Amino acid sequence: MTTPNKRLRVGVLFGGRSGEHEVSLASAASVIRGLDPAKYEALPIGITKEGHWRIGAGAQKMLPEVLRSGQSVMMTADPTDASLVPLNGGAGQRLDVIFPVMHGTFGEDGTIQGLLDLAGLPFVGAGVLGSAIGMDKDVAKRLLQVAKIPVVPWLTVHRHDWEKNPKQIQRAVQSKFKYPVFVKPATLGSSVGMTKVHSRAEFAPALNLASEFAMKILVEKAMIAREIEVSVLGNNDPKASIPGEIVPHREFYDYTAKYLEDGTQLLIPAKLQAGQVKTIRSLAVAAFRALELSGMARVDFFLEKRTGGKLFLNEVNTIPGFTSISMYPKLWEASGIPFRELIDRLISLALEQHAEKARTKYEIELPAGAAGALQG
Repeated sequence: MTTPNKRLRVGVLFGGRSGEHEVSLASAASVIRGLDPAKYEALPIGITKEGHWRIGAGAQKMLPEVLRSGQSVMMTADPTDASLVPLNGGAGQRLDVIFPVMHGTFGEDGTIQGLLDLAGLPFVGAGVLGSAIGMDKDVAKRLLQVAKIPVVPWLTVHRHDWEKNPKQIQRAVQSKFKYPVFVKPATLGSSVGMTKVHSRAEFAPALNLASEFAMKILVEKAMIAREIEVSVLGNNDPKASIPGEIVPHREFYDYTAKYLEDGTQLLIPAKLQAGQVKTIRSLAVAAFRALELSGMARVDFFLEKRTGGKLFLNEVNTIPGFTSISMYPKLWEASGIPFRELIDRLISLALEQHAEKARTKYEIELPAGAAGALQG
């Protein structure tokens, strides 16, 4: 680690083999801009869509350029000498902490977190288990149900079963739900591969699209509801921000509405009764704990319009967006934590969690002579 007077070297990890690759670049650029240069030295670490690792010459380098022409490196998994090793030779790049800003597959699902754990590097956000659970919306819903947190009714479809017997799958869905329904990949975010299905004729194309992005697909009841979001921050004592509301200008908050068009309104704070705010914040923290999360998460709710305000948890995002329009930092700013301070706190939480992990024993002390006996 660093000495007290030395800046921490923060590797900002972005890109990756994911349908959310482009969103990741925008988030990473915001994080790099938010790092206090008096405290941190930013090192952009890009992963191309093919899985190649690249590093930039400095924080000022444009991130697409890092992916195109940055230095090729690989991450070692040696906890005694964790570094980014140039593939063409030369000295490795030491790191103090990693800030992953990789949304979706191979970044938010526990895979990168497992590599960083093997390397013994502190990193921002949830660990392997929490990341994997949070990414798999089907598994997350089951755990949330056990914790008695209301979730949107759903049916899980496996790609293999859909391709083998599509008529049977469609009958099962229609026996459980009336149209419209939402169809989406179970292990992706940013509304990639998601479709609102209004009729039987639209069902098969929607399943085919979602199955391009995941082996498991969710079919969910379409709710006429307000979309309420809450940011959570912390490790063992997580706190929830004030809630905000998404008012999409399109039929629903899809990828285009999120990132490609203007018009969606972000209402902060959301217009809610005091009791509703208390319940939403409490459920957000309960979900954070139930899914074994740490560091950060954005928790999304639906507040039904037809039932007098019945509340359902929609999903939990373990690496929320950090773009200029992202709700996670905006909600904390409205709650009294400006962007630069938020980045500071997230890095501190990463170091705190890493120190806590270091207290865990990974070997046992054997009595004298026992080792030889075990080896035969």
